[in-house]
Amino acid sequence: MLSRVQIEKYADVLLWGLATSRVRPYAPGDVILVQFELPALRLAEAVYAKLLARGLNPVPRLTLTTPMETAFFRQADAAQLIFQAPGQDVLHEHLHGAMHVLAPDSLTHLSGIDAKRIATAAVARKPLRDILVRREEAGDFGWTLCLFPTAELAKQAGMTSREYASQVADACFLREPDPVSVWRKLYDEVNAIRAWLNALPIVSLHIESAHVDLHVTPGANRRWLGLSGHNIPSFEIFTSPDWRGTRGRYFADQPSYRSGNRIQGVRLTFEDGRVTEITAEQGEDFARKQLAMDAGAARLGEFSLTDRRFSRIRRFMANTLFDENFGGENGNCHVAVGSSYSDTYNGDPRELSPARKDELGFNDSALHWDLVNTEPKRVQAHLADGRDITLYDDGQFAY
Repeated sequence: MLSRVQIEKYADVLLWGLATSRVRPYAPGDVILVQFELPALRLAEAVYAKLLARGLNPVPRLTLTTPMETAFFRQADAAQLIFQAPGQDVLHEHLHGAMHVLAPDSLTHLSGIDAKRIATAAVARKPLRDILVRREEAGDFGWTLCLFPTAELAKQAGMTSREYASQVADACFLREPDPVSVWRKLYDEVNAIRAWLNALPIVSLHIESAHVDLHVTPGANRRWLGLSGHNIPSFEIFTSPDWRGTRGRYFADQPSYRSGNRIQGVRLTFEDGRVTEITAEQGEDFARKQLAMDAGAARLGEFSLTDRRFSRIRRFMANTLFDENFGGENGNCHVAVGSSYSDTYNGDPRELSPARKDELGFNDSALHWDLVNTEPKRVQAHLADGRDITLYDDGQFAY
């Protein structure tokens, strides 16, 4: 579906993303995890060769296949459900980077599994993620994430395989002679908007659309981030707010596929920072159990806006990485319930002890679930000097 030339370009873009995602440059001998799903083997092979050529040590890891993942969640007993292979923690302590290549050949294979079992396994893996968060905060780790087109993704998105691959190529600029140069230019443009946002003394945000009326408090010592290299593609500009100031209602008009389940039409009501009511047109029981995963799962971890002038994504892609960067006619906003991003702290993230994170309202959870709204919307900011300004309208920032 992607040509050999496009795969080589994609690999170059991913290496740019990996390099951009880390504070310090990589050095020869650094260890890079290359985690991929089987349909993306050709892209993983291209990335592997390019990492070797740069003197890095790639560690390839194939994720569970659909039959293996289904067997695990159906058959694992209580001990097996939380089992972590020996050496996983040691590997994570020595990783300098990671590249994750998504290429699912099924999106609904876990729909009959008790969501509590999926949540239990996710909570058991959280200590490994915490190691990488700590290393990233210290500047020792970077990561990037991408998607390889599959027939299943195309089917669930209502496209042919050719149409789906074409949208991936467009979104990642793989038709351009030098996609990396396009990403570098876009990086500068997004940085200008980030600088504008970070200079504003924002006290609160009010997001309004046909089905959204939400108030978000950015919080103290925060900064906006965007196009950090972590996600390819990425056009969003986001922050991790003080979860305690969230109130109002939110609606996700985009479906999402999560842990082998399709969830559609999610509606959340926030009071005093917590989700107090949740409904969904499809997958409501699963959604409820996700938000009951742990104490932080029903709190806000991220608020994000995508400017339609940047994104070439015009269709639903049945994958959050693309859908949260949807451009279309109206851009999009998305919120994530669950864990926050400590790199949105405007100081040295290494200063953030657990107690300090709690004090600032950074949320902690094993969950991070992005929920996307593509309705026409306006976002107003209330500033410390008492002014109200329009931050975002008609699918783009007011910058």
